[in-house]
Amino acid sequence: MTSQAVMSGFPPAPAGQVTLANWRTPPFSRWAFQHVREILPTAGIAHEPGRARDLPEAPVDLGGLRIDGMGIDAFLAATDTDGIVVLRDGRVAFERYANGMDARTPHILMSVSKSMLGILAGILVARGVLDLDEDATRLVPEIARSAWRGARLRHLLDMRAGILFDENYLATSGAIIRYRKAQGWNPPDPGEAPTDLRGFFATLDEADGGHGGRFHYVSPNTDLLGWIIERATGERYADLAARLLWRPMGAAEPAFITVDRLGAPRCAGGFCATTRDLARVGLLLAEGGRRDGRLVVPAEWIESVERDGDEEAWNRGDFAGYYKGMRMHYRSKWYVLKDGAPMLFGMGVNGQNLFVDRAAGIVVAKFSSQEAAMDEARIALTMRGIAALRAELARR
Repeated sequence: MTSQAVMSGFPPAPAGQVTLANWRTPPFSRWAFQHVREILPTAGIAHEPGRARDLPEAPVDLGGLRIDGMGIDAFLAATDTDGIVVLRDGRVAFERYANGMDARTPHILMSVSKSMLGILAGILVARGVLDLDEDATRLVPEIARSAWRGARLRHLLDMRAGILFDENYLATSGAIIRYRKAQGWNPPDPGEAPTDLRGFFATLDEADGGHGGRFHYVSPNTDLLGWIIERATGERYADLAARLLWRPMGAAEPAFITVDRLGAPRCAGGFCATTRDLARVGLLLAEGGRRDGRLVVPAEWIESVERDGDEEAWNRGDFAGYYKGMRMHYRSKWYVLKDGAPMLFGMGVNGQNLFVDRAAGIVVAKFSSQEAAMDEARIALTMRGIAALRAELARR
């Protein structure tokens, strides 16, 4: 089966049909990542059409850029890029699309969705709606007997809650499969009763060390934070994201987020947006959280993300092996590379990324449809490519 045969024809041949059972596997994922609304239920995240932030174009010739001996086009192909937008000082320096994608096509962010929640959490903390020292179970007593008992919101934000959960993307059974079914991303087995995210949380009742220890990547932490945010605000997550982030930052297109059968948002991975709007998120952070002089995200929150993570917790954690030889920490759902000028970035499976070099005014939004969820070689190649791109733009 080739990617060209996927969802081709009226109707598509059975072998080429994208279904709930195959949408995250190649070659179906290349189409599915750009058509999530045709596969899963979603909630809309509205923009304000009359106030979209302009992104003027100031193209930079990257013909001389070399990444492991490759030119820019070869690098994009080698990392299975669907769309990329590079901003320098708020202007579009470089933009490319592939696999049928264009500037108005929404693409799934996967776990860069977590970074969107990190921004919303910062806004709510500044407004006094969230207290990061609070027990995570206070607003959701339904999980009072779970392994989250005693975990603070800060532990969930920094992936340092002691929850026994193996985020193994190749697993065929266990908690991660129950999690996927609960969020609606996997179909239930024949005769299996439907489940939902909020009911799933209470089933994670085994601890894996104490809270506040090593970086331990548990995606349900973020979905649970979405529930906590909805309880704290009395507002749907999608509506909150529109009101506090998407409209005030000047998104040019609506976004959306996948929801389970009862409307619970998949905050850990279901956010979908255009490449340019994802770049606008990065630009907002690069400019200290302000848009046209109006504060959207507190500058103190952005600075804390950049400054306050625990390097030792990262070094002892789950993902250090993917970023060998790099000084890093994780804070409030953002990764921070600390070699040279700090770089904030969001990372999602199958090659989704948002990179923000605040000091240099460089933002890179990159969507991909890589075959493996976590591909160590492609992650390393992407990081070398971004380093080369930062250096090239800095010398211009």
